[in-house]
Amino acid sequence: MANITLLFNPNNVLLVGSSKIQEQIGMTSPQLFESVLYNMRKYYEGTTYTIDTEDARGIRAYEDIPNTPDLAVIMLPPNASILQSERCAAIGVKVLVIIAGGYKPDQRKALAKLKEEYGIRILGPNTIMGVINTTNGLNTTFERDVMPIKGGISVISQSGGVGACLLDWACSYGIGVAKFAFMGDKIDVNDIDLLRYFRDDADTQTICLYMEGIEDGRSFIEAAQEVVRKKPILALKGGVTAEAARRVLSHTASIAGSDTIVNAAFRKAGIIRAIDEEDLLNMAIALVQQPPLSGDNIAIVSNVGGPAILAADAVIRNQLRLAKLSEVTIQKIERRCPGVDVVNPIDLIADARAERYSIVLDAVLSDPSVDGLMVINMLKSCFFEPEDAIAIAEVAKQHPDKPIVDVPAGGEDFMRILEVLRSTGIPTYNTPEKAARALGALRQHSKIHERLKSQR
Repeated sequence: MANITLLFNPNNVLLVGSSKIQEQIGMTSPQLFESVLYNMRKYYEGTTYTIDTEDARGIRAYEDIPNTPDLAVIMLPPNASILQSERCAAIGVKVLVIIAGGYKPDQRKALAKLKEEYGIRILGPNTIMGVINTTNGLNTTFERDVMPIKGGISVISQSGGVGACLLDWACSYGIGVAKFAFMGDKIDVNDIDLLRYFRDDADTQTICLYMEGIEDGRSFIEAAQEVVRKKPILALKGGVTAEAARRVLSHTASIAGSDTIVNAAFRKAGIIRAIDEEDLLNMAIALVQQPPLSGDNIAIVSNVGGPAILAADAVIRNQLRLAKLSEVTIQKIERRCPGVDVVNPIDLIADARAERYSIVLDAVLSDPSVDGLMVINMLKSCFFEPEDAIAIAEVAKQHPDKPIVDVPAGGEDFMRILEVLRSTGIPTYNTPEKAARALGALRQHSKIHERLKSQR
């Protein structure tokens, strides 16, 4: 585990690439080398060393490094990567990140032999973008100026492309990230290693996993169960159809496995399954920002009727129920907000502003029969203004044990209210279905945690 720690927390990093090699088909290029160097110099708080393989000094360049690097990032074609990896291992580098892919079986064996001989850990090959740690600024990606804000979500992706999509989403919507790991071909460091590391990582609150294959199902399930006792795991599985599974084998050299078997493995492990990349992050946001959902009963409070009905449908589809409000709650709302029909979903009418929301939300969350709340606050066709959304966060502070999700449905309305609520800890979604999925994840995690707790 110590070497896995150095994958994310090295004191110094060596970047090895070429200022001349340009593969006709492949990742190696001067642009890749220069861009990774740019990001490391801009964000990384430790010391960065650089070796350009075009340097005439050759192997002597390693002797000139004043301190042995903890981590080396290799950005070269397979044969050249193996040669430079051997040199790194020989001087005592503890961890390698190998960006390029295209390795043949004999080349994979050569890398695996390095681990046996030197004890060096290897992430990759074919990681494409390596690792990110927002705490110390470690960033081996080659997209310049792409750095998510600090937060509690850590991501493990077997695919560079899917990982890049998740990274772009996180940066675009200001989703807080702790760490990113692009696994690639998993010749050494794998899902289990990273799950166990994130289990004990103080910055990680929720783990997102994109995977295409499970090599050792039993060990994976056992490791995931250990982790889920402390932190939720969300997973997106690629290769669920026969056609896609065939592609997985050539993409990351993994066996995809039957989707039925994967579902059973996830259930046993306590992993919550996502349906796509957006769903993965949407659920993770709720799990990081909100308390567990201790029961199935959901209240919906809205300033529009139609979306509230769609929200009710979404709640039921996600194995939750509409809460039945108590007479005390009904009378409290009717007394202070005459004209509001207090039936769940509650329609506050299109002229509702912050005050009316505050009154109703407080009454609903005070009701023992309500376990969680979905708020809908549209701007168009309504009098609601973005600044009114602060009332939701203020009421939420008074009821910290009940989860709340917000839905400013649409495009522009969503972005305007997201700007207001982004830093308040209220998860914000642009459709009721996404919000209901988030509540469903909160409920699933609560049930999983209770089940695993009872098995101790």
